[in-house]
Amino acid sequence: MTIDEIIHMAKEAGMPDWLCEDWFHPFDSFALRFAYQIAAAEREACAKAVSDVLYGQDGCGKAIEAIRARGQG
Repeated sequence: MTIDEIIHMAKEAGMPDWLCEDWFHPFDSFALRFAYQIAAAEREACAKAVSDVLYGQDGCGKAIEAIRARGQG
């Protein structure tokens, strides 16, 4: 998830533009680190759900890897 995507979602949720600029400053931003932690937790929950539903089926491992890879880079 990029900074721009996070800011876009914050604005969609009703956060004013001026507040987004302050809260999501790319350097040492609590809000940005928090958003990344939320995204990581959601990716892990999705990976677990795939594992629970598709365990042992073809492509299960690749699907889990693809979900977790979204947090890399």
